[in-house]
Formats: sequence, C-alpha cells, structure tokens
Amino acid sequence: MNGVIAINSLIEFKETKMVFHKDKRFVLRLALACALLPAFGGAQAQSAPAAAYPSKPIKFIVPVPAGGAADAMARMIATHLQTAWGQAVVVDNKPGAGSSVGMAVVAKAAPDGYTIGMGNVAANAINPAVRPEAFPYDPVKDFAAVTMVGITPLILVVNPQKVPARTLPEFLAYLKAHPGQLSYGSSGAGSALHVGMELFLQKTGTSMVHVGYKGSAPMLTDLLGGQVDAAMDAAATSWPQVQSGKLRALGVSTAQRVFFAPELPPIAESVKGFEMNPWHGVMAPAGTPPAIVDKLAAEIQAFLRLPDTEAKLRERGVVRVGSSPAEFAKSLRDEAAFYKKLAADAGIKAE
Repeated sequence: MNGVIAINSLIEFKETKMVFHKDKRFVLRLALACALLPAFGGAQAQSAPAAAYPSKPIKFIVPVPAGGAADAMARMIATHLQTAWGQAVVVDNKPGAGSSVGMAVVAKAAPDGYTIGMGNVAANAINPAVRPEAFPYDPVKDFAAVTMVGITPLILVVNPQKVPARTLPEFLAYLKAHPGQLSYGSSGAGSALHVGMELFLQKTGTSMVHVGYKGSAPMLTDLLGGQVDAAMDAAATSWPQVQSGKLRALGVSTAQRVFFAPELPPIAESVKGFEMNPWHGVMAPAGTPPAIVDKLAAEIQAFLRLPDTEAKLRERGVVRVGSSPAEFAKSLRDEAAFYKKLAADAGIKAE
C-alpha cells in the first residue's frame, strides 16, 4: 500500500512539474509579448499619420521669386502631389535675404507635413556660413531632409573681347600672367556666384577683383558689355549667351559633364578638388514624423523618375537627382561644413 502511495505521489509530482514548466513557458511568452507592445504601438502610432496623410492642403514654400528654375521645380512637384493624393498643394513664394526668409517660415512651422519648402545651397549652406551671427535658423538641425530634387550647374564664362583664353588651362595661364588685373562679377557678396569663383581662385592660387551686383541680371549685362571680364554664372542664364557667341564657356562646376554641353569639361579636370553643385531639395520642419517624410520622398522620387519629368527639368538646365532622405541629410551636413570652412578660409562675408 505504501508503495502504491509512493508511486502515485511520484506521478503527481511529475505532472505538477510539467504543468509548472508549461506555465513558465506561457508566462515568458506573455512577458515577451507585453514587452513588444510599446514598440508595436509606437510603430502603429507612427504609421497612422502617414496612412491618413495628407488629409488637408499642403503649403509648399519656395524661397525665391516666381519664374526661376527652383519655382518651376516646386510647381511641377506640387501638381504631381496634388494629382496623386487628391489634396491641394499650394505654392507660396517667399523670397528675400538669400532665400532665408522663406526657409525660416518652414523651420518654424508645425512639424506635421503640411508645410514643406524648397531648400537650396544658398539658404541651407552658403548664407549661414557667410552671416552666422544673424541667421534665423540652423541650416541642418531645423529641417527634416526629404529629397534632393536637382542641381543647377554653374559655368565659368569670360567675355571673349576681354579675355583671349579659349580653354581653361589657357585662362589659368592668363590669370597667373596678370595677377589681380582681371575682374569677375557676381550677384552679390556671399552669393553662390561669388562663393563659386572664390573657391576657384582659392584652388588655383590666383587672384581677381570681385565686383558684386544686386542680382545676376545686372551682372550679366556688365559682363556682356565688358565692364567685368568673367563670372561663375548659372548655366540657365549664361548658356544662351555662350551659344550666341557673346560669351565663352571654359568649364562647368559639376564633377561630371552636363547634358546641355557634353563638350564642356568639368573645371575639376584642370583644377584639382574643385566642385560646386548648386542644389535644390524638398525639406520639412525638424520633428516631422519619419513616416510622413518617407511618404513625401517616395512620391517625389517616383515623379522624378518619369521620363517626361526629366525632359522638363532639362529644359530649365536642371540635372535630376532624387536622393533618399538619409542621403540628402548627409549632403546637408557635408555642404554646411564645407561652406563654413570655405567662408572662413577665404574671408567671405555677406553684404
């Protein structure tokens, strides 16, 4: 009898032990599930705004006047987003202070995806570098990078009546033979055109007299008239004058040759380390949910990949890019650091 009791007790003990192990596994699984709930809930919370976005009109700030390449890019994107999402995308031009007026509006807007802006190299790299003490926003920390849309190359042009050089090596030799005797025009101290030429002079160890104008139009007028000898100008502005024979192009600022002038060599082929890519890109205020940033980026990138889009951008002298948010964010950091150092080394200050 005692043996039977002992055997029964042993069986009960083993069954109890098995139940305990099963319960223990259940408790562990339950604990793991509970631990994952906040993360799952966070992911759901982040994806929910993106799923519903946009549920109202989007304001698209363009920090330059209507009519230029950046404005055209923004309006093309706005039209596509409006068609794709069925919500109005309103382009609002807010020029001033080298594009900083408009981008300050973007930086201070609610980070909900309903205010975006067309940032550029001037507003988010050059101007903060040449006037750091009075800038209304941090060019990197105050923005969420969406996608770099395109690049508008600069070309080094000379007045052929004033400068005999026909190639960039000939121009460099001419500059070195006439130090400080030639002049170049720009759209103003601290502008991309000014900084681009200063980078060229720094890399080549040459010198020229800078003549700043209030805008690129009066600068181009004086360049054509021979009041200044050269300029690092926007291709969209100067290339028609090159084609007419009124100006001579010696090189392009990008590292690769460009579609509108495949015969024009990059300046970097003769000047080691020279590269300047005046870019334009869509940005949102810092703190905009990543899911919304990604949704904006994906739709704009899809638009940029369309053959018709590339053709329209090329008509305006724009080299298409379409980077990811992470790639664009890295470019922002790199560009801000590069121009900060260049401005300090060359002593460039805004007017």
